[in-house]
Amino acid sequence: MTTPPPAPSDLVRPFRVAIPDSEIADLKQRLTRTRWPDAETVPDWSQGVRVENAKSLVTYWEREYDWRRFESELNRFPQFLTTIDGLDIHFIHVKSKNPDAMPVILTHGWPGSVVEFLKLIGPLTDPVAFGGEVEESFDVVVPSLPGFGFSGKPSEAGWTVSRIAAAWVELMKRLGYENWAAQGGDWGSVVTTALGAMRPEGLLGIHLNTPYAFPARIPDALSPEEHYALDGLTLYTGDLGGSNHLQGTRPETVGFALADSPAGQAAWIYEKFQSKTDNRGLAEDALSTDDMLDVISLYWFTNSAASSGRIYWENRSASMAGPKLTLPVAVTVFPRDIPRLPRSWIEDAYSNLIHYGEADKGGHFAALEQPEILISEIRTGLRSLRH
Repeated sequence: MTTPPPAPSDLVRPFRVAIPDSEIADLKQRLTRTRWPDAETVPDWSQGVRVENAKSLVTYWEREYDWRRFESELNRFPQFLTTIDGLDIHFIHVKSKNPDAMPVILTHGWPGSVVEFLKLIGPLTDPVAFGGEVEESFDVVVPSLPGFGFSGKPSEAGWTVSRIAAAWVELMKRLGYENWAAQGGDWGSVVTTALGAMRPEGLLGIHLNTPYAFPARIPDALSPEEHYALDGLTLYTGDLGGSNHLQGTRPETVGFALADSPAGQAAWIYEKFQSKTDNRGLAEDALSTDDMLDVISLYWFTNSAASSGRIYWENRSASMAGPKLTLPVAVTVFPRDIPRLPRSWIEDAYSNLIHYGEADKGGHFAALEQPEILISEIRTGLRSLRH
């Protein structure tokens, strides 16, 4: 790896987050005036977010949560905007002091954002300071998906995962990287898989913590692990698929419902964290309240409920099977991911599987839940790609 030349100043512009005080005050006023629905009629989460738990989260958001704390944390990292394919793309770019560092682009999903990768940036760019080896250094690029966070919001249809992947290729080229790797989970995994299918010049390989590798045709005879994966898919597309279905069919209606209600935005994301993290019954077992509200607040202040939800609409014909890949692929499976795929299907989908890891804990939101495990798996999984 070689140190990239500086990006042209006319293409890449510095960016800092600065939410006006008036917007923070407006949020707190709206939270104070929340009109609560009637309580659920069941003793569990089968009807969705429980009112008691939502009230606790929203009360903390109103009275104790400190957005300025998070804003300062985010602004400690170099952030930029660059226009690609007619749309502003927001990204964090942190270079390692090691001139031989491997560039890697990390892609989030929904309801994710650059927030989930903040705890990974230091250990990946400066591994020695975190107990690692200098040879494990990365240059880290973390973009916000189109319509998410501080990236621009598409004003016309067509931003499929393939188009996003092509934008990422241009971004890495614009930053001067000739050889690089990619990593992602959730929709970030779909985008990263699309990159793998494209095999653009310079892409060395990828790491996935959500492999989309179901067989195009499910075999008649299944192992216990394959049965478990199929049951997980049924759960994912059935009882846990409400938000996915609505965003895939009526994202603008979702946007109307959430754009005027911060409590509604909070409940929408909170339920997803509760249902797909490695917890003992509540999302708070896996994620801190501040971590969840950092994510929720970013969606609120950027008013991106509709624009982010459209990623489901744009890709509503996508399959959980995904394309078969021939470039180097590393995979880490987390035990409480839904669905959790068996190694047999992963090996069949990725003919050049350079690493397969099974974490001992963690769910769908690996970067937020278990950053140390994911850091280790990225280092191990991509190690053989270094020259």
